[in-house]
Formats: sequence, C-alpha cells, structure tokens
Amino acid sequence: MKAFVICFVLGLACSVAGTSTLYIPGVGLGVFAMLYSVGNICCLLSITFLIGPKNQIMTMCAKERAVATIVLLVRGGGFCTGLTLMAALQWQNSVLALVFCILQLLAFLWYTLSYVPFARTGVAKLCSVICC
Repeated sequence: MKAFVICFVLGLACSVAGTSTLYIPGVGLGVFAMLYSVGNICCLLSITFLIGPKNQIMTMCAKERAVATIVLLVRGGGFCTGLTLMAALQWQNSVLALVFCILQLLAFLWYTLSYVPFARTGVAKLCSVICC
C-alpha cells in the first residue's frame, strides 16, 4: 500500500510540476512533456503496487476491460506518450503536445473507470445527454 501511495503521489507531483513549467519560455514545453508523461506512467504503475503485477495483467486481459486496455495501450500508453514527447521536443508544437496530453489523460481515465462498476456506462450516458 505504501508503494502504491508513493508511486501515485509521485505521478501526480510530476504531472503538476510539468503543468507548472509549461509556459516557461525556451524550456517549458519540453520539461512539461517529459514530466507529464512520466507522471502518467507512474500513476498507471501505481495500480500494479496495489493489486500486484500478475493480477494487474490478469485484470487488464479480462473480457470486460479489453476495450479500455486497448485504448490505454494504443492511444494513451505508448502512442500518445510518444507523440507528446515528439510534439514537444522535436516539433516544438505546444498545441499538439497539449492535445496528446489530453488524449493520454482521457485514455487513463477510461481505463481507471473500468475498475468502478457501471462507471463507464454512466459516463457514456452523461456524455450522450450533454452532447445531444
């Protein structure tokens, strides 16, 4: 439990620290992308400390979490994290970096909601009410 809390708090601290450096001229965007991405990875890894690596893999592969896991791994995990870093460090495009950070966050939230019974269904209904 201590490792979960430490890793989760470290992830949140990295994300907040990254966000606070976003508008520092010259280095802000690169530092932001690095800290924000590391923060998301730490938050995801914190779940492993909570339930164990074997259980984490087993729950990620569960039928009811398959879509959330795919979204997390493809959109949030590696793909958007890499694109966030590319947009910030190589392309120097802050708008794209922010878009990819938002996609990372949404993928992580959707995956996290898969652990709360009926949460994804409720969020999907709420979004359909708001959008329509």
